[in-house]
Amino acid sequence: METTAGLPPIYADTPIELASAQVIASFPVNTFLENLAIPSLRDATRSLLPHRGTVGYAYAPNGTIFVTNHEAGKIVCITPDGKQHIHANIEGKVSGLAFTANGSLVATGWNADSVPVISLVAPDGTVETLLKLPDAVFLNGITHLSGTRYLTADSYRGAIWQIDIAQRRGSIWLEHPLLARRTPESNIPAANGLKRFNDNLYVSNTDKMLLLRIPITAADKADEPEIFIEQTNIDDFAFDVEGNLYGATHIYNSVVRITPNGSTTIIAQAEQNVIGSTAVAFGQQESDRTAIYVVTNGGMFLPPPTGVVPATVVRLEVGKVGYRL
Repeated sequence: METTAGLPPIYADTPIELASAQVIASFPVNTFLENLAIPSLRDATRSLLPHRGTVGYAYAPNGTIFVTNHEAGKIVCITPDGKQHIHANIEGKVSGLAFTANGSLVATGWNADSVPVISLVAPDGTVETLLKLPDAVFLNGITHLSGTRYLTADSYRGAIWQIDIAQRRGSIWLEHPLLARRTPESNIPAANGLKRFNDNLYVSNTDKMLLLRIPITAADKADEPEIFIEQTNIDDFAFDVEGNLYGATHIYNSVVRITPNGSTTIIAQAEQNVIGSTAVAFGQQESDRTAIYVVTNGGMFLPPPTGVVPATVVRLEVGKVGYRL
C-alpha cells in the first residue's frame, strides 16, 4: 500500500481486498473531520421534532450522517443526497460524537477557554454544556456504556472517563500505562477511539500502535486491560455483528478490517479517497446496513507527497451488518 515516506512499514505485507467505494461528500482543503454518528431508526424516530436551528428540519430515519468538524467546532449533518447543513455550533473544538436514547448527541471537546467539556446537542441543534472536566486533558472518542453512562478516551492523560449524562457527572473509569503516550512530549493521541463489543471495551492507542481489549465486569467496571493487536495504527473504528473491526488508520491513508482472531486486511487505500481517515461508522438503513462510512481530514496531520486534499465522507460496502452500539 502507498503511505507517506518515513512511516514504519507496518502494513507492508498486509493482504489487500479493496471494497467498493463512493464519495458521499467533500469539504474544503484543511477541514479536519474527526468523528461521526449515524442515527438508528430508533434514534431518529424519537427525535422527530420541529427544528429551530440552521438545518431547518429534524433528522428523520433517512440515512443522515452527523460529522464533527473538529477545529471549526461544528457538527455537520449530511443527507443521503450529499447536501451539507450545519446542525450545531460549539464554541471551541469538537471531537467525539455519540447518540443518546432520545436522539440527542453527546459531544466531546474543549470550550472557548480550552477547558475540556462534554456538550449535549438537542435534536433541534441547541447546544448545552453538560459538564466541564478541568482535570481532563484531551477528550476524544466516545461510546455508550449502559443506561445514561458513556465512556470517553482522554488521549493525553492516558485514561478513560465515565460520563453520566443524567447525573451530569464525570469520573475516571480507568487510568493505565497501556492507555498512555510513549512520552509526555508526544503529540500523537494515545487512547483514541473506543467501542464496546459484548462484554469487552476495545481501545486504540494510536501513539503506541496498539489495540487494547478491556473486559467489562457485571458492574460495568474495568478489568485489567490486555493487548489485542500490536503494530497497528488505528484512530477510531466500528464493529460488525461478527466481531470484525473496521479501523481508520489516519496517517496510513487507509481502512483495515481486523478479524476476531487478529488477522488484518486492507479494504481501502488512498485511491478510495480515504487520505487521513479518522473514524468509521456503520449505516443504519436497510439500504446501507452492510456499508461503513469513513470520515477523513485529507492528510492534514501528515500530508501525502501530493499535499493535503479535500476532506471526504466515503461509503465502503463491506457486506456485513454493523454491531448495535
